[in-house]
Amino acid sequence: MAQSKPEQSRLIIHDLARRNGRTEFARDVRSGLSSYPKQLFPKYLYDELGSRLFEAICEVDEYYLTRAEDKILTSYADEIVRAIPNCKTLIELGSGSAQKTRKIIEALIRGCGELLFIPVDISATALEKSSHALLDSYPNLKINAYAADYFEALEALPPLGPDPALVLFLGSNIGNFEPDEAVDFLSAIRRVLRRQDALLLGADLKKDARTLEAAYDDSLGVTRAFIVNELERINRELDANFDLWAFGLRSLYNESAGRVEVYLESLRSQDINIRGLDMSISFDAGERIHMENSYKFDLNGLKLLGRRSGFDLERTWLDEEKLFSSNLFRVPEA
Repeated sequence: MAQSKPEQSRLIIHDLARRNGRTEFARDVRSGLSSYPKQLFPKYLYDELGSRLFEAICEVDEYYLTRAEDKILTSYADEIVRAIPNCKTLIELGSGSAQKTRKIIEALIRGCGELLFIPVDISATALEKSSHALLDSYPNLKINAYAADYFEALEALPPLGPDPALVLFLGSNIGNFEPDEAVDFLSAIRRVLRRQDALLLGADLKKDARTLEAAYDDSLGVTRAFIVNELERINRELDANFDLWAFGLRSLYNESAGRVEVYLESLRSQDINIRGLDMSISFDAGERIHMENSYKFDLNGLKLLGRRSGFDLERTWLDEEKLFSSNLFRVPEA
């Protein structure tokens, strides 16, 4: 009789994304491509291939964000976790490969000896792969994972235990929300936290347009492959006929709005059939699909964002070049 793997007793994966993901994807594609200007939604970039492509983006020279955040976590992980004594529950929204998260996991295990990790990611495949890798590395780790979008997972979380908990929202993911949506999202996190808990939020800082635009349109074309993969997903799942090479990537910094805007631009006039939606759409040459925004911040903006969401900004850590920030938010005293 084959013996069960030791990590099986330490791993639970709840696949909420599978329940309604296809229907929601179809609905959002229809509404986005029927709108003017046309748009698609960034959360659908992260299928299995998209998640792998994003990990590749993090390695390109122009994409400074991951390196800057990693330097912060390498230098300050122990200091960060000392701000949450006796923390035995770590929740990460948008965990991906959880490579950067290892710095925090190791610091917490050094401090408390054992840890419950609750990763949330839209990709069940990425979640399963990263969970097994973490369990292989840390015998004192248990994982209760959720394949879901952020709001689904926050609603599904069981009540927190008596010890303090830390929520991670790393990378520049907060920048993908519109300002009011960011407040709604952080407010949803706030509702599951107590006074002893904390949120560590990664946020990219405002800087020159050239650096920002290059970060979202690298010279190797990895970002383009990541973005057009959403069209390939529509082809595959909704029986469409997008020609991926008929669209170019455009990255523009809108300084007045404080955001990088990412578009796919039609390189010629073309007609697209999406048979799974019984839908046809036309593109003029030069017409764009808005794919995502990435908002950039300054420290005053982060304080205001926290205050609007029911948090106090307690501490900020920066990398040496002041490209990126890691921000510790607390639930204020009543």
